[in-house]
Amino acid sequence: MAYDPNNVFARILRGEIPCHRVYEDADTLAFMDLMPQSPGHTLIIPKIAGENLLDTPVASVEAAMRTTQRIARAVQTAFDAKGLIVTQFNGRAAGQTVFHLHFHVIPVYGPGGIELHARTLADADQLALHANKIRAALNAD
Repeated sequence: MAYDPNNVFARILRGEIPCHRVYEDADTLAFMDLMPQSPGHTLIIPKIAGENLLDTPVASVEAAMRTTQRIARAVQTAFDAKGLIVTQFNGRAAGQTVFHLHFHVIPVYGPGGIELHARTLADADQLALHANKIRAALNAD
């Protein structure tokens, strides 16, 4: 499968689709998942095009992992989460639904505390509040 430059994350990177930005640097962007599995669910994407972990340049993967770690710390602080799930899917058979490399940071608050992946669209105002909490935690770092 060839990289589709019109996938939703590529369009977010080009500014064609809005998102609730949490963090951005020269190599990566972190933003709120529109269909969160728990409050604070954040996505991290590299700015370099690549469908998944297997075909994205190593330097881009490294940058995304650095940002993922930084965002994970901020999410845990901001939401006082008891734990975190960090996931990344490769290919449709593995559950990948957007074919641009991305990492999920999903806070866990207790047993049974997360929703199924990509099921319910979150309230935009709530996502904006969550993004603010994470940015505040990043700035306190």
